[in-house]
Amino acid sequence: MDFNTIVQQFLEGMKATTFPEYVAVFAGIASVYFSRLENIWVYPTGLINTIIYIWISIKGHLFGEASVNLYYTIMSIYGWILWTKTNNQKKHVVNIEFSNMQQWIQQLLFFAVFYVAIFFILTYLKQTFAPGAIPWADAFASATAYTGMWLMARKKVESWYWWIATNIASIPLYFVKGYVFTSVYYLVLLVMAFFGLVEWMKRARKRNEELLLAQEIQTI
Repeated sequence: MDFNTIVQQFLEGMKATTFPEYVAVFAGIASVYFSRLENIWVYPTGLINTIIYIWISIKGHLFGEASVNLYYTIMSIYGWILWTKTNNQKKHVVNIEFSNMQQWIQQLLFFAVFYVAIFFILTYLKQTFAPGAIPWADAFASATAYTGMWLMARKKVESWYWWIATNIASIPLYFVKGYVFTSVYYLVLLVMAFFGLVEWMKRARKRNEELLLAQEIQTI
């Protein structure tokens, strides 16, 4: 595919963009913006995005992505509850923090299980009634997204690494399916994910410093 073909496909795809896709894209951008700020509005805006994309993904034979958005919807409700939960001191029970080695291993296993499962399911669907499916790419985008959403609900800094991987995979995946505006949307999310990673790393380091200071005060 040469450059002129890509440009032509981009222009045609933008013309074919539907109103629901526009709504989903802007709601998704808002959700990522709120997540970077650790703002609870990440979840209501995210729910608008995921519900619409369930329909869009099924329509485009992106069944892995459809399952991701269904999972997003469920995890958004879970994350909404978890982010607002407080202890007896009225402090949030989950805070932005880095993963330890054990948690990293859990993440990688979580990703691997979902990738293998989604890949084989999509391979079967491709052979039966969904010839337009792209098993390896859809499975990768889906499994990284599953992992990222799980970690974001628990406010792990590493969730942004998984979002970056998801966005990189989703840009060409949606482009070749004709959802050009969604492809651009994932490009925007990719840039925002880097800013989100930097912001959460700063907050996690600040919290670690505060905890160490509190421990030093207690020992005096």
